[in-house]
Amino acid sequence: MNRINKEKEDIASSCPNCGGSKIVNDRQTGERVCVSCGLVVTDIIMDTGPEYRVFNLQENDRRRTGTGYSYSIYDKGLSTVIKGDKDASGKRLDFETQRRMKRLQRQDNRSKVNETHARNLSIAMAELDRLTSELHLPRSVKENAALIYSKALLKDLNRGRSIDAFVAASLYAACRLLSIPRPLKDVSMASKRLHSEVAMTYRLIHKELKLRPPVDGPFKFVPSIAAKLKVTQPTEQTALKILRKADEMRELTGKDPRGLAAAALYMACQETGEKRVQRLIAKAAGTTEVTLRNRYRGLKDALNKIHVDAAELVPHIA
Repeated sequence: MNRINKEKEDIASSCPNCGGSKIVNDRQTGERVCVSCGLVVTDIIMDTGPEYRVFNLQENDRRRTGTGYSYSIYDKGLSTVIKGDKDASGKRLDFETQRRMKRLQRQDNRSKVNETHARNLSIAMAELDRLTSELHLPRSVKENAALIYSKALLKDLNRGRSIDAFVAASLYAACRLLSIPRPLKDVSMASKRLHSEVAMTYRLIHKELKLRPPVDGPFKFVPSIAAKLKVTQPTEQTALKILRKADEMRELTGKDPRGLAAAALYMACQETGEKRVQRLIAKAAGTTEVTLRNRYRGLKDALNKIHVDAAELVPHIA
């Protein structure tokens, strides 16, 4: 159905003869008829439903259109396959037709991307599928990571380097760009390469592709750390309020966001009476106990400057 017919159907919301607004659709004849005067407003109705019918639960998906355009598929889901042995009914083609189809197949293969590029993308996208599944990342992150890897491949950045390291670094870069809290340590642990190699590859991608990820703040790390520690909701809310007060004093700039989130949760646990030792909080945040104590002292000094007691930030439960 073309665009012009759809526009005509949308415009014909009232009868041009009597001005009536009661227009009914006759699906059997494909007409729109005015109830008042019987005028056929249009004889073309656009069917937006599926192009198949389903008769049982086993036939819930009978689409013949294939997958959509995706960067996470090495050929973006637009590959073509020419086989010139048999026709649609299964009969073998004659010699002249086979010769012509083989020539078309040869030209199609030559028109595609070179084999090295396609083979590289095929291996990388399989590794990307594994990483996103293991880290439970959404499809948007997967698509962005595939796009970043493709850009790095076009710039020939991965020549002589590991494909797995570039996939892990691209995935971490996509998480940073979309503000999804996944530390580099978690990505490198899921990868087959060492943490140092993945970190070095990420720095290379960040520099050469001129990525501008947003700066991570401590606020988005509080829920994940609180979930690992299994603290209550009032404690988590108290930690967020402590960070907001410190942010008003500009005490969060230039400091490790995970360390700040861990210190705020440690301070909140002290005020709400939940027993959590520094070692467990530091482990849940992926930082050290020394960093936790330093950030704790900084937050405490910031609250003392504005004369705010952390106990005042604890929400009162009726």
